[in-house]
Amino acid sequence: MTEESIRLTKYSHGGGCGCKIAPQVLDEILKCNSLPPAYEKLLVGNEGRDDAAVYALDDDSCLIATTDFFTPIVDDPFIFGQVAAANALSDVYAMGGHPILALAILGWPIEKLPVEVARQVMEGGRSICLEAGIPLAGGHSIDTPEPIFGLAVNGLVPVNHLKQNNGAQPGDLMLLTKPIGIGIYATAAKKGVISNEDRDTFYHQLTRTNSIGRQLGAMAGVHAMTDVTGFGLGGHLVEMATESGLTAELNYKNIPRLNVSHYLSQNVFPDATYRNWNGYGDKIHLGGNVNALEAFQLLPDPQTNGGLLIAVSPESLSSVQKLLTDHGYHEFTQPIGQFTDKGEKAVVVM
Repeated sequence: MTEESIRLTKYSHGGGCGCKIAPQVLDEILKCNSLPPAYEKLLVGNEGRDDAAVYALDDDSCLIATTDFFTPIVDDPFIFGQVAAANALSDVYAMGGHPILALAILGWPIEKLPVEVARQVMEGGRSICLEAGIPLAGGHSIDTPEPIFGLAVNGLVPVNHLKQNNGAQPGDLMLLTKPIGIGIYATAAKKGVISNEDRDTFYHQLTRTNSIGRQLGAMAGVHAMTDVTGFGLGGHLVEMATESGLTAELNYKNIPRLNVSHYLSQNVFPDATYRNWNGYGDKIHLGGNVNALEAFQLLPDPQTNGGLLIAVSPESLSSVQKLLTDHGYHEFTQPIGQFTDKGEKAVVVM
């Protein structure tokens, strides 16, 4: 077996954030029969489904701690390492912080895949850490049936820049900094039907970091933020609306999306789409003018290293739009919806 003949995605049952445990199953796992002790300095734990844990270091600054890892979403080992690292760093950026240190998490099927391929995965992860200006300072590895890679990341954030997914306010506008559809592209790539142009777009989006989150965190008019990953836009919007005690009105036609129509017409989309929709579809109302089948295929599409979902006050919209434009996000300055007082459903798609 030569390295050129290796297709990493053949060695995993899922890929990227699409291999996350289903939302309803995760609810069961996280149930606690006893009241957990209170930790005064733990500002964010797992009770709110936020992107990372946050611990107060003093009155002014906080430590962000997160971990993220998954099985291959691409065949190229270097790019797989880049994607996994960028995805892990995204949790820190989504909280408004900046990473300072990373540790590697590597699971490798030693008897199935050459060690040299694992080295390339590590090199890909190291390249993204270098781009972020942080050391990949160590980690842990085990022999596993499927290849797994990711990072445990620590970051810092001023307490007044900390963003969570529960801070949206009535009237806030929604922005999304990347198009959805990456799970569909991943499925097309695994099936060998993705076009060369779409493959280039696929790789670019997967490896682009969400470092813009640090600047967004410094803006008082940004009230809430999260990154869109394995539960899809629908799932993370349900979480943001529910945690904020609001309803999200989503303008379907304004959602940025990849060029996925060709693949959807061939029923090329991931199995995790069904899993996601079964987990939260009852919390979403689809308006009569919305293509229900297409919405089902897109809203629960699992994203890997997806964009930042932002709740911003109308008064601050122009400032956020300027920031995004100045950093190359000019395609993602159009609001995709608005938060309103809580209604019957968490998300209303219009």
